[in-house]
Amino acid sequence: MCLFLLTLQSVKRTTHRMERPALSAVTELFKPITWFPPMWAFACGVVASGVSLQERWWLAIIGIALAGPLVCATSQAVNDWFDRHVDAINEPQRPIPSGRMPGQWGLYLAIAWTGVSLLVALALGPWGFGAAALGLLLAWAYSAPPVRLKENGWWGNAACGISYEGIAWVTGAAVMAGGAMPGGESLALAALYSAGTHGIMTLNDFKAVAGDRQMGVRSLPVQLGVDRAARVACWFMVLPQVVVIGLLLHWDQPAHAAGVAALLLAQGVLMRRFLAAPSARALWYSGFGVPLFVAGMMVSAFALRGMA
Repeated sequence: MCLFLLTLQSVKRTTHRMERPALSAVTELFKPITWFPPMWAFACGVVASGVSLQERWWLAIIGIALAGPLVCATSQAVNDWFDRHVDAINEPQRPIPSGRMPGQWGLYLAIAWTGVSLLVALALGPWGFGAAALGLLLAWAYSAPPVRLKENGWWGNAACGISYEGIAWVTGAAVMAGGAMPGGESLALAALYSAGTHGIMTLNDFKAVAGDRQMGVRSLPVQLGVDRAARVACWFMVLPQVVVIGLLLHWDQPAHAAGVAALLLAQGVLMRRFLAAPSARALWYSGFGVPLFVAGMMVSAFALRGMA
């Protein structure tokens, strides 16, 4: 009898442990690879502010951590939870559909990380807290019903572009300036690169066309067809950068304008190859073309720093 009870307790302990996700599953849920864009955009805002890091370096570190491992990670957890049925078709190996994130742990982590993000954002003052709250609101609106912006690629991609690039850039600049509103030049660049990110977000949709069609998610490849959506994505990336080049020239920053132009030209070469086979090469273009896009962001930020 004693042996039976000991065995039963052992089984209960083992089952209890299995009901908790492994750290590797939690890390995969938060998708660290996606943290880079908002972290980079925040850093661009810091550079564009023209403020020395000497006395505010800790604000920059907290802001970069907030943009990536906190707010962006939260958005990924929220998205995976509300996309678990779609992922069961498109990416069954993901933590939730595979069962490695059991029960409602995905939802619990999304809620908990939302709270942690807001607490950390308090350290950045009203601007940082407000920006984090807005970013988190967009993250939940993007994935969660009844809003679920991602069900329409036009709105969903716009929300991501604003959150990942625009809000992060403006917040970085404002926090470094002691809460002052960034200048018109910085706001213009943040808006333009947010618009360009709409095209980048479309690249992520080519791998999920089959599941999106079945589940009623109207991504741009579903709405427009793969080839047309690829062309639209490219135009979304190209046109804002053309305007950026024009603005840099208008602001008497010809060297920086030339740098962005050279990066755009390189993107154009890669885009030709991407457009020949969008579904097969969307991930390839994300790996090689998008870094050129974000490099242009930093070049533009240094142009503003030189004007400060």
